[in-house]
Order: sequence, then structure tokens, then C-alpha cells
Amino acid sequence: MTNSQDRLQNVNVIASELLATPEDVKRALPMTERAAGTVLRAREAVRAILERRDPRLFVVVGPCSIHDVEAAREYATRLQRLAADVESTMLLVMRVYFEKPRTTVGWKGLINDPDMDDSFHIEKGIRLARDLLLYVAELGLPAGTEALDPIMPQYVSELITWTAIGARTTESQTHREMASGLSTPVGFKNGTDGSLGASINALQSVRHPHHFLGITQQGQSAVFRTRGNQHAHLVLRGGGGRANYDAVSIAMAERELATAQLPARIVVDCSHGNSNKDPTLQPLIAENCVNQILEGNRSIVGLMLESNLRAGNQPIPKDLSKLEYGVSVTDPCIDWDTTESLLGKLHGSLASVRR
Repeated sequence: MTNSQDRLQNVNVIASELLATPEDVKRALPMTERAAGTVLRAREAVRAILERRDPRLFVVVGPCSIHDVEAAREYATRLQRLAADVESTMLLVMRVYFEKPRTTVGWKGLINDPDMDDSFHIEKGIRLARDLLLYVAELGLPAGTEALDPIMPQYVSELITWTAIGARTTESQTHREMASGLSTPVGFKNGTDGSLGASINALQSVRHPHHFLGITQQGQSAVFRTRGNQHAHLVLRGGGGRANYDAVSIAMAERELATAQLPARIVVDCSHGNSNKDPTLQPLIAENCVNQILEGNRSIVGLMLESNLRAGNQPIPKDLSKLEYGVSVTDPCIDWDTTESLLGKLHGSLASVRR
């Protein structure tokens, strides 16, 4: 390469490293028959709930983000047992978030920085993430995650039951195109300002075919053509200093969906703007939504809860040995006892009626 070419490209790039292909990672950590069965059954169950063929709610519940694989395994084992107890009214999907969008800077999640020290051993993070997803699926427990990097689904997507597109990326054309080709139902969150316009536009877009650039299982660049995703739906997460889980907000969302000729399928995120990041409010929000269902609401199909083994959150210390086990390093969560009590209570309420 000539000197002039050096001055024209990679001006701000210090280095690059080759990454194992999706095919290589899957060869080392292959899908099992038991895991595949879990995902197939759970995806069909979520689709049936969205289409009203299944009267249950699906509840995406788990840590705000995964930073400790052992704690995540313990949480998954507990959740799997609870899922069996409430399965007649709810389908529990473990929240397994590996990538964290940052408003400015900060820890970007297990895949990007598994050692939590800005070393960015991304291949290690991918393998840790896939190994955990295999463990969760082999327990018989579905997993849900946020799709952030458009390349990452090639490494883990067949282990995912439900996918979210976050408030910061709902407007992104790249994420709408990617979601149109995902094999999972996809929830689009409303914008960080609380408005529904971007998410409504996203739901209309994702139902149509798209063409976009991506990589194959062999790591080659390719053009992907999609048929559109008919199981995309709205996730209300509040924003702009306002909550949007109450009956009036739900009715207004239903009206906007109807105007856009979209199905009335709404998931309520009990955290983020709806709780003003106060985890103690999450149970009250979930109970409010179930009360709306008991009073006749038919658009609320799911809930999201941020939950961990222990309550609250913690900063990431320089000495990682000082991290508290089972405590979030991103948004604050409710603890396991609160989670178990809440889901048991919701189960009892929903069992009293047939939706």
C-alpha cells in the first residue's frame, strides 16, 4: 500500500484482529437436541400468545445485564423451577442481555468486554455468551435478549426465543432490516422520550421484506433478503419523565396501533422509564397491568422485569474481587425473593380467570 493510501484509510484505527467465524464457534459449542427443542417450543408458544391462540402472558425476567456467568446459571436454575410452577398462566423467558447500549461511555456488556477491564476480548465474550445460552436452553428455559450488534445474531440467534430492539435503536434502519429477518418474535421499545412514533414506524417497516448486508456462517460478506417479521410488537418502557403502563396510556397505544393498521400486541417493561429506574416500583407496575387484564384488557400480552439474585446495583470496582455476587452492575434489579413472590401472586390472579 502506498503512503498516500495509508493517509486515506484507517486514519483513526489503531489495529484490527481476525475473529472466529460463526461456523467455528458453533463447531466448538454445538447446538444440542434438547436445547433446540426448548427454543422451538418456546418460540411457538410466544407466537401463539401474540396471536391469541394461547391465553397466557409471556414474562421476560432476569438480570439487567449478564456479567457473572456463574450467578446467571444459578438464576436460570431457580427460574426454571419457578417457570414450572406458573406455566398454566405465564411463559417465563429468562432475560439474558449480553450487549449494553451506552448513552455516552461505560461497560458495553459481556460479549464486548467479558473481563470488565476495557480489554475487549470479544471472541471470549462470544463463547461465554453462547455457552450460557446452551446451558439455559438445556434446562428447558427460553431466553430473551436485545439485538444490538447486527453481526452477533449469526453467533447465537438459534438459541434465542424472543428479541428486543432497544429504545436507542428502534429508529435505526439497520436494526429494522435485521429484525425483519430474525427467526424470533421481536419487541420494539418506544423512544427514550416516551413517544410511540418511531416504534410504530419500526413495526410497519419490519413486517415488509428487506435487503441488507451481513456475514454468513463462514464469515463472508453477503446480501440477505428477508420476507419480513409478522410477530413484531410494541414494548412500552416509559420515557421523557412519564410512565406509559397505565390504562389510559395503554388505550392510547392501542389507538395508535389501530390507526397504523397494526395488531394490538403490547408488552409492558416494568423497569426503565416506567419505574423511573426504581426497582421497588416494578411489582406495583406488574400488578397494575394484570389488574387491567382482569378488568378486560386484551392487548397486554407480556411483561418485562429486571431481576437478579440480590437487589439493587453496584459500580464496577477496579478490584473485581470486590464485586458483590448476584448484584447488577447496570440498572438496579429486584431480588429473587421479590421476583418469586411477585410471579406467584400474578399467577394466582391470572388463574382466577380465563383471558
